[in-house]
Amino acid sequence: MTTDHLGAHGPAGRVWLITGASSGFGLAIAEAALAAGDTVVAAVRRPEALAEFAAAHPERVSPVALDVTDPARITEVAAEVLERFGRVDVLVNNAGRGLVGAVEETTEQELRELMDLHFFGPAALTRALLPQMRRRGSGAVVQMSSMGGRFSFPGVGAYSATKFALEGLSEALALEVAPFGVKVLIVEPGSFRTGFAGGGALLQSAPIDAYEETVGPVRAVLPSSDGKQPGDPAKAAAAIVAALDADRTPLRLALGNDATDAILGNLDAARAEALAWESVSRGTDFD
Repeated sequence: MTTDHLGAHGPAGRVWLITGASSGFGLAIAEAALAAGDTVVAAVRRPEALAEFAAAHPERVSPVALDVTDPARITEVAAEVLERFGRVDVLVNNAGRGLVGAVEETTEQELRELMDLHFFGPAALTRALLPQMRRRGSGAVVQMSSMGGRFSFPGVGAYSATKFALEGLSEALALEVAPFGVKVLIVEPGSFRTGFAGGGALLQSAPIDAYEETVGPVRAVLPSSDGKQPGDPAKAAAAIVAALDADRTPLRLALGNDATDAILGNLDAARAEALAWESVSRGTDFD
């Protein structure tokens, strides 16, 4: 990185730190940031996977090795990036993977590893980069959740649990940092062509025959959907950038017709249930 590019106060445009940036949403968001004239720190497990991408964008893409389940490495990377660039304007917690399995099928290790990846890692990285945003009075944290962060269904209980946790943390975070000019955006995609359902990205718990009727269809449908999903990652990335640039950035942004329909349906059902039981709910205070 040359000092001319960095300038007196760091690089021109925004500095993005994006985890899981080698493919899917992470890569699409990196490309959208570059198109906006910004600089991208691409945090991935294997930086060599981004060698060609970095070479195509000299001095504007900096791959860095990061396993977000390693707290010590998170601290190191945050310090290294701030030392080199002076700031991080946008943090995108995107690294993740899928897991299919009934709750009874999901092992303790599977659940803890997924929680480390989707919750504890993003929480640690957010804590590491938030002080410099707060001091500068600007910045944004983008939490890549899922429509499964709003509701759940058979076979994805563990996955949804991690996203529910991330959303709960982020909802409080948004209220805490708003006075400092820092934005929080929770992104809730539906089915997009990201590779999420293919290759080694989608893990499956050892099946129990009793759950074949409820979880079996999910085991079959998710892998078979790979490459056929309706969502366009490039359009999703553009929507995320537009939401961040808006005067009133939403707390939650659903992406895709499937996510929008499902979330609205879930909200309607939740309201109907709350109203149906309202008299019982209101009848539990002391007289």
